[in-house]
Amino acid sequence: MRYSRDMIGYGENAPDPRWPGGAKIAVQIVMNYEEGGENSIEHGDAASEAFLSEIIGAQPWPGKRHWNMESIYDYGARAGFWRLHRMLKDIPLTVYGVATALERAPEQVAAMQAAGWEIATHGLKWIDYRDIPREVEAEHIAKAVELHTRVTGERPRGFYQGRTSMNTVELGCEEGGFEYLADTIADDLPYWQVHNGKPQLMVPYTMDANDMRFSSGQGFGTGVEFFDYLRDSFDVLYAEGQAGAPKMMSIGLHCRLAGRPGRAIAVQKFLEHAMKHEGVWFASRLDIARHWAKEHPFQPRLRPSQMDRDAFLAKFGGIYEHSPFIAERVFDGEMGAIHDTPRGLAARMAQVFRGSSDAERLGVLNAHPDLAGKLALAKRLTAESTSEQASAGLDALTDAEREEFQRVNTAYVEKHGFPFIIAVRDHDKAGIMAAMQARLANDTPTERGTAERQVMRIAELRLIDALKG
Repeated sequence: MRYSRDMIGYGENAPDPRWPGGAKIAVQIVMNYEEGGENSIEHGDAASEAFLSEIIGAQPWPGKRHWNMESIYDYGARAGFWRLHRMLKDIPLTVYGVATALERAPEQVAAMQAAGWEIATHGLKWIDYRDIPREVEAEHIAKAVELHTRVTGERPRGFYQGRTSMNTVELGCEEGGFEYLADTIADDLPYWQVHNGKPQLMVPYTMDANDMRFSSGQGFGTGVEFFDYLRDSFDVLYAEGQAGAPKMMSIGLHCRLAGRPGRAIAVQKFLEHAMKHEGVWFASRLDIARHWAKEHPFQPRLRPSQMDRDAFLAKFGGIYEHSPFIAERVFDGEMGAIHDTPRGLAARMAQVFRGSSDAERLGVLNAHPDLAGKLALAKRLTAESTSEQASAGLDALTDAEREEFQRVNTAYVEKHGFPFIIAVRDHDKAGIMAAMQARLANDTPTERGTAERQVMRIAELRLIDALKG
């Protein structure tokens, strides 16, 4: 099977984003504008809203309007938006605007545009799409773009559905007009996702540095807690930037939540804290997306997990010397993005090798040629073995050196029953000979374990070469 999730990402060494001006951190604030787009009988929905409000544990009221719930959302439009607008109007930020909510907010939209804020689409309606058919969600995305364009005067360049289905990101890719998608919480940096052979930039969002946690049972209780969390997140990321690994910090705000006085103060305090630091880039998500696309454009690379069987076996069938069954079993098992790196694929192949029968593992050992042996002289080594032996100078031995290698090889095989195996790229000629003489003295069970570890190391080095770039 093919595992769809990418559990490796950038790994240990994330790329330097090269933020403008050498910034140590990019701070990206999102204002979610959902008021007027939530579930409501008056909006044609089957029940009232029950998500992200002051009413903890709220449940939908089927067929009925919920006065308190509607009033909470109304507060966001009437008061919360304007409080946050006064604080943030001079800072680049992104609005996640639900299209039907924006349509009901001409004054707020005008204020967003006057502030120069990016307005991304937050979908057609603020509803849960987990059970919505794929074709219906696609239709909603198209309608959201069309309505957004009519309301704001330009199409959205970013898309965040929020209450997603498993189809949302694919549909966002297929729409074809978005410079970035934000329905991911998977990283601290943008990254490229490939769908149907085409790259799509993802600019991750946040669920932790987000005022939505005021509306959950386990979350922020006071503005102090919210500020502490934002400050601590900023400080850690800023320190990482100072150490040479800059990241982006996303902050999620909602007009009806952070727009309340006791919470808005946390936003104000955070701004004051961040602005005391040099090298802070406040940016919209579109700013970040365009910067990333310029500085880190998509680079196609070989992805073993996406190869067909014939191509995979042709490329990797010889990684374990004359033992293509290892690659066959890898391909037939679970593969995903974690196997698209040399270390990841090497680990998977090693797992298969370790799980093979004793006879199969011994067969792999015996498939390896003697070092500087008769096959080398006859030029009958595999391309990989030829290159490896040459790297340690074993293709240019003196007669005396060759005679000594052959003598020790013969003694080793007579004692242990398989050829001497070593990852020659980790050693020079003298080191290899010293290892041969030392290991000749080992008992066979010990030497069997050593030889198998060397086989796996050779495979790892071969995969580094095969997956370069």
